[in-house]
Amino acid sequence: METSKGQIEDEITKAMIQWEKDYMGRGPTEAKTDIIRNMVLVSLRGVMSASEVHLAREKEGMVLIKKLRQQLVEQGRAELEKIIEKHTKAKVVSLHTDISTKTGERVFVFVTDRSICV
Repeated sequence: METSKGQIEDEITKAMIQWEKDYMGRGPTEAKTDIIRNMVLVSLRGVMSASEVHLAREKEGMVLIKKLRQQLVEQGRAELEKIIEKHTKAKVVSLHTDISTKTGERVFVFVTDRSICV
């Protein structure tokens, strides 16, 4: 039986929530994954801890949070790529991410080597 696009998106969402819990120490309050052509877009809301929210009130704190989160993603990149490759059967060729220190939302964009058709 074929796996539907919605099922793949759901499995990626669950895996990304678990990755956040394992790597960042806590999971998001909301998460959503969308597959568009050769891209997997993952939106995670409520990922910042109370101390990060407090730190983000100042410009220096915002920069520090973004740098720390970027470094953690780079260290966990292999696992992130495995999540996408496992569920899409496509190879990740690039990964883009950012976190909004205003809203506490983090976005991942995975670009794969081919269109993900289901």
